Amino acid sequence: MGNFELAQVNISRMTAPLDDESFRDFVDALEPVNAIADRAPGFVWRLQTEDGDATSIRAFEWDVRGTSGILVNMSVWTSVEALADFVFSGEHLAVLKRRREWFHRVQDVMTALWWVPAGHRPTTAEAEAKIKHLRVYGPTPAAFTLKQHFSPASDAREGDPGWLCPA
Repeated sequence: MGNFELAQVNISRMTAPLDDESFRDFVDALEPVNAIADRAPGFVWRLQTEDGDATSIRAFEWDVRGTSGILVNMSVWTSVEALADFVFSGEHLAVLKRRREWFHRVQDVMTALWWVPAGHRPTTAEAEAKIKHLRVYGPTPAAFTLKQHFSPASDAREGDPGWLCPA
């Protein structure tokens, strides 16, 4: 896949402000989980400020829908498999399993994946367009999911059944 890398975005609608006591465990887990991601096989890049995370980045404001705000996570990986290996293992999985403590349960698409030219770092505007595309058209080569993804050559592929996130 040398000419392409996998971009991913996931957003969450917060149940309370990030500085609320109910978010303490989540905030405490950010730095260690981000450090694990940074060292994970296949990791290339993640969206962050000089604080080392993306919690202060404002994007997807059109999707707040009466919540306490949107958190955005965006990263680039070498492959779908590398991303899935990180998402569904270790400390990240432990935090993922607790997401209902901090984020609203939603039916909307909140995660999108897409291929970018190697070396390209996606913007939040690109990520917003990918979420919107996926919500309207479902998985296509332009924006897809772990469950139904595409190769850089646009070949449809089914994800490992273990990659299904029981939301």
